[in-house]
This record gives sequence, C-alpha cells and structure tokens, in this order.
Amino acid sequence: MTNSRMIAFVVSSMFAASTLAAEAGWGSVKGRIIWKGDVPELQLQHKKGASVKDAAVCAAVDVPAQDLVVDKETKGIANIFVYLPKAPKKVHPDTREFDPTVLFDQKTCTFIPHAMVVRAGQTVEVINSDAVAHNTHTYTLRNKGQNVTVAANTAPGKGAMFQTKSREILPSQVKCDFHGWMTAYWLILDHPYATVTAADGTFEIENLPAGKHKLRIWHERVGYLNRNLAVKVPDGDTVELETMEYEILKKD
Repeated sequence: MTNSRMIAFVVSSMFAASTLAAEAGWGSVKGRIIWKGDVPELQLQHKKGASVKDAAVCAAVDVPAQDLVVDKETKGIANIFVYLPKAPKKVHPDTREFDPTVLFDQKTCTFIPHAMVVRAGQTVEVINSDAVAHNTHTYTLRNKGQNVTVAANTAPGKGAMFQTKSREILPSQVKCDFHGWMTAYWLILDHPYATVTAADGTFEIENLPAGKHKLRIWHERVGYLNRNLAVKVPDGDTVELETMEYEILKKD
C-alpha cells in the first residue's frame, strides 16, 4: 500500500470511528398500557340515524365515543399520551428535522386522529373529508388559540392552517363548535420524545439519550395517570417496561 493510500485509509477509519462514537449514547423505551379488570363495553356517542345536527353525515353510521377506547381482545387502551415533559439537553440528530406540516381530518363528524403529537414550529393543516362544514377551535395555553371554519370536502393542500410556536405543558383540547361532541387533543412539544398508545395499548419512544428519564402518562378522562414514571434508557438498546394497568374512570 502506498503512503497516500495508507493516509487515506487511516483518515477514513478515524472518520468512521468518530461517526460511530457520535451515534452512541441513545436508546429506546417500549411499554404497554391495558385496562385493569373486565373490559368495559364500547360506548356510542350516538347511534346510526340519531337525531343530531347534520344527521345525514354525522349519524350515517354508529359513532363510537372517543374519550375511552379499549380493545376487547388485548385490553389495550388507545390514545394515551406518553412523553418527556421537557426537552433533554440533546436530541438525536435524526430527529432534529421534521415535516413542516401534519394533517388533521374530520370524518363522519369525528376528528382524526383523536390524539396527536405536534412539534412546536409545525403547522397543523386541518382538512375536512365530510360533506358538511366543521369548525376547529383550539384551546391552547401558550400558542394562540384559533377558531376556523373548514368547508365541506376540503382536500389536503387547501385546508385551514394552524401555526404552532411554543411547547404546551399539557395536551390541548380541540373542539368543533358546530357539533359539540367532536373533541380531540394535540400535544405540542419542542422535542421528539412523545407518542400516543396504539389500539393494543403499546407505545415506543426511540432514540432517547441514554440515561435516566421521567415520563408523563396522560389521558383525557383523568389527566395524569403518572407524572413521574422513572425509566433508565440503555445505551444502544431498548428497555421494555412492565405492563401498566389502569381503570380510567371519568372525573366526578
């Protein structure tokens, strides 16, 4: 090997080693949240054909209640926010950039998704897949609240734009004043370490800084299920938490 090739090889090897070192120090956390005891029966917001506003669209099918969604097979509880309350000192390089816009829809007079994580600085584009108008009314604390009518059959690219700038300390309620039962929640944070439980109650937060963290777990019915869930994220690996069980009853 010539001297020039040897130098190139050494420099290349040093670069590769430094890249690997830079990627070290990250890990993930997985968990599952299920219903404690017998799974409650699915509740309906209203039945098909009910006498509600814009019934031809809003009561075209049975509309399940969204404030508690429990999977009968797995006992998993959906739509629970799991998140770091504050940004850590560093975030993984792959998470520093994010899509500038996220879609938020309305179908059969139901907000979709019901629970959504938003990065501060992201724009929420509200579209409308229904054949009737809705309005989207946000109840944020740190971001400017908005109340905008979204016309029927509004497609992506033509929706109402909701700008976010600051993180919120809690998930923020979103409502439709035209159809009072329509409610959703946005969690607006200035970091990527947040998620929402899936239909089977599972969740995962990837690329956390290795070390100790305290997660918050929040559900719309009761607020905090746990404000300080201590986790230790392993370097270069995933920690799987013990299954958590809750009976989430409405506040009095």
